[in-house]
Amino acid sequence: MYLGIDLGTSEVKLLLLDGTGRIVGTAGSPLTLSTPEPLWSEQKPADWWVATQAAVAQLRAAHPAEFSAVRGIGLSGQMHGAVLLDGADAVLRPAILWNDGRCHAECAELEAAAPALHAIAGNLAMPGFTAPKLLWVKKHEPAIFAQVKSVLLPKDWLRLQLTGEKVSDPSDAAGTLWLDVARRDWSDELLAATGLTRAHMPRLVEASEPSGLLKPELAQAWGLGAEVIVAGGAGDNAASAIGIGATQPGDGFISLGTSGVLFVVNDRFAPNPASAVHAFCHALPARWHQMSVMLSAASCLRWFCQLVGQPESALLAELAPGDAAISERAPIFLPYLAGERTPHNDPFAPGVFHGLKSQTNRADCTYAVLEGVAFGLADGLAALRAAGTEVRQLSLVGGGSRSPYWAQLIADTLDVEIVVHTGSEAGGALGAARLGWLACLGSGAAIETVCARPPIAARFAPDSQRHARLAPRLARFRDLYRRLRGA
Repeated sequence: MYLGIDLGTSEVKLLLLDGTGRIVGTAGSPLTLSTPEPLWSEQKPADWWVATQAAVAQLRAAHPAEFSAVRGIGLSGQMHGAVLLDGADAVLRPAILWNDGRCHAECAELEAAAPALHAIAGNLAMPGFTAPKLLWVKKHEPAIFAQVKSVLLPKDWLRLQLTGEKVSDPSDAAGTLWLDVARRDWSDELLAATGLTRAHMPRLVEASEPSGLLKPELAQAWGLGAEVIVAGGAGDNAASAIGIGATQPGDGFISLGTSGVLFVVNDRFAPNPASAVHAFCHALPARWHQMSVMLSAASCLRWFCQLVGQPESALLAELAPGDAAISERAPIFLPYLAGERTPHNDPFAPGVFHGLKSQTNRADCTYAVLEGVAFGLADGLAALRAAGTEVRQLSLVGGGSRSPYWAQLIADTLDVEIVVHTGSEAGGALGAARLGWLACLGSGAAIETVCARPPIAARFAPDSQRHARLAPRLARFRDLYRRLRGA
C-alpha cells in the first residue's frame, strides 16, 4: 500500500493506493487562508500538520487493514510558499503563499540583482515565486530575516514533520527562482541575490527517489511498520501529471483547482519567460515541462457561490447545455480575483463583471464565471503556442473536472479535445502515492506501469461552430483587460 499526501491551499488530501494501482480510499481536511493585508495570502504551517493528522485519522478509520500495510509515502504540495525556520527549526512567521502579491517591487529588484535570472531559472520574477518573498522579508521584517536558517516549501515542511529531514525535489524547487532548472541543482548566483546560500536550502532528491524514513514514533502512532519510505514528492502540478500519466513529451493537462494550470511535458529545458510561461523540472528524471498559470480558476466559482449563497451544484444545474443564447446576453467576467500570472504577470489585475443589465440573471453570471476561466486558459494556451508547444488533447483534473458543462465549454473555447479520467479529481494525491510507490521499487521501477494513464471516463470534442461564436467574446475579454490595466 502507498499513501499520497497532497497539501493544497484549501485542503490536505490523502489517497491510499494498492499495489495494482487501484485507489482504495481518500480523506481530506480543510484549510483556511489568512489575508491580513491587501495582496497578502498566508497560512500557519502548524495548521497543515493538524489537518494532515486529521485526514490520517479519517483514512485509518475507514480502511484500517489497508492503511496498516502502507510501506511508502509520497508528497505533493502547493508550490512557491516560503516557510522560514530558525536554528531550532521553529517557524518564524506564517508561510507566505503562492497567491500572495505583496512583493511586486522586490521582483524588479531581483531582476536587477540577477541579470542571468531568466537563463538560469527559466522564469520571470513574479510575486508568487519564493525568492522575491525573501527579499520582502529582508526589507520589511529584518529581525525575522536575521534569524532565518532554513527556507522550506510547504510540502517539504510537512516532510520535516514526517521524517526529520530537510529535503526538496527539482519540480518544486524550480518554482523558487533559486534553482538552475537545466542542471536541476541550486544556483549559488541566484541564492546570493537574495542574501542566502546553499546552507539555507534543503538537499535535493528526484521526486521518485527516497528522501527519508517515517519517524519511528509516527509509524507507531499510525500503526505502520518500522521502515516506511517517504519519497521526494513533487510540486502539485507535476504530481498531478504523474497521477494522470503525463510522462512523455507532448502529454498535457489542465488543472481546475484554486488556480488554473495548463501543463505540457517536454524532454528538455525550454524556457520562454517573455510570455510569462513557466519552465520547470518535471517529477521524473530527464523530464521538464512548460506551464501557464492563472491564479484564480475554480476559486472564482467558489467565490461566486459564496456571493449568492448557493452551492455549486445548484448554480450549475441552472445552465442548460443547449442554451446558445446565454453567451450572447451574459456579461464578460475577468477572473483575476488574486491578480494574474500568465500571460500578464500583473498582481494588480482586477476581477470584473462587465456588461451587466437589468435583465441579467444569476445563471448568466454563473456562465460568465465559467467562461471567464475558460478564456484565461485560452490566454495560457496562446502563450504556450508562442513558446512552440502544440497540443491536440488535454486531460482535465482537479475539482472543476466534475462539471461536464465546464469541460465542454473549455474544449469549445480552446478548440482542443478534453478528456476526463476515472478518479481525475484525485489530482496531486494520486501522483504523490505513485511517487511513493516508485521510491519503494527503486531505480528499476517500470514507470510506464506505475504511471499508467487512468481509464478515460468522458471525452469532450470541440464544437467548431461554438468556438467561432465564442471568438468575439474572447476578443472583448482581452480588450477589457487591456483597457483596465493600471486603472
